Amino acid sequence: MANRRDFFKLTGLGLAVAATPGFAAAAATAISEEKPVFKFQLGVASYSLRSFPVDQALDMTVRLGINKISFKDYHLKLDSDSATIAKTVALCKEKGIDLYAGGVIYMKTQADVDRAFEYAKAAGMKMIIGVPNHELLPYAEGKVKEYDIRLAIHNHGPGDKLYPSAESAYEKIKNMDKRMGLCIDIGHTKRIGRNPEQDLKDFFDRVFDIHIKDVTEATAEGSTCIIGRGIINFPSFLKTAIKLNYSGILALEYEAESKDPLAGMAESFGYVRGVLATLK
Repeated sequence: MANRRDFFKLTGLGLAVAATPGFAAAAATAISEEKPVFKFQLGVASYSLRSFPVDQALDMTVRLGINKISFKDYHLKLDSDSATIAKTVALCKEKGIDLYAGGVIYMKTQADVDRAFEYAKAAGMKMIIGVPNHELLPYAEGKVKEYDIRLAIHNHGPGDKLYPSAESAYEKIKNMDKRMGLCIDIGHTKRIGRNPEQDLKDFFDRVFDIHIKDVTEATAEGSTCIIGRGIINFPSFLKTAIKLNYSGILALEYEAESKDPLAGMAESFGYVRGVLATLK
């Protein structure tokens, strides 16, 4: 909570200064002349909205001011026919949302890998966020080359026998095609006792996507909470992402309050946006 208190002290000071005569006009001029300090965009991992049908999930995403989404198969089934996929993709475009990826998709057989890549191709996805069994990695690499669709392996922290950390995935794909990479889940990274910032630095050459969330503690018992209310130092993490020129998506995967997630998601995005507004 110290990071949260410091953030509100900083933004509170900014509001006080903004109230001084002549400040608003000068600030507006300065802001208009500044270039954006970051290249990444904010997005939603649709697992956050798993209790809602696809049209409602998209509407909620729009309400959050977000136009990037990755679909869990709650919102577009892996075995969907071409007509259903086309209809869902059209719905995303109608609402101004870029369906940039699908996942997390588990791949336990070659048939699972085949299905994942056909699904992604049909939906126009640029990336699969996946968990392929270790023995399937060479086969998945072949599909990456065939389809020119990136595969970002997702870590799941304590209890995950395949990819508990970004490092466990990186070590297996570091010599493979450059389109074989990582989706770092910083919440699960923290829960396994690792430093999300350090993992981002160490494995950055293969980081394609980042799932952001906050957690209550750095143990297996840690659970998702509103960003800024947990133990992850988001100001420091965001500074690191900016310094590294990360240009992918920071996708909120809000696992709490599945039946009523919108308020927690809105506060999480508000906190992240507030931090970004203070960074130079």
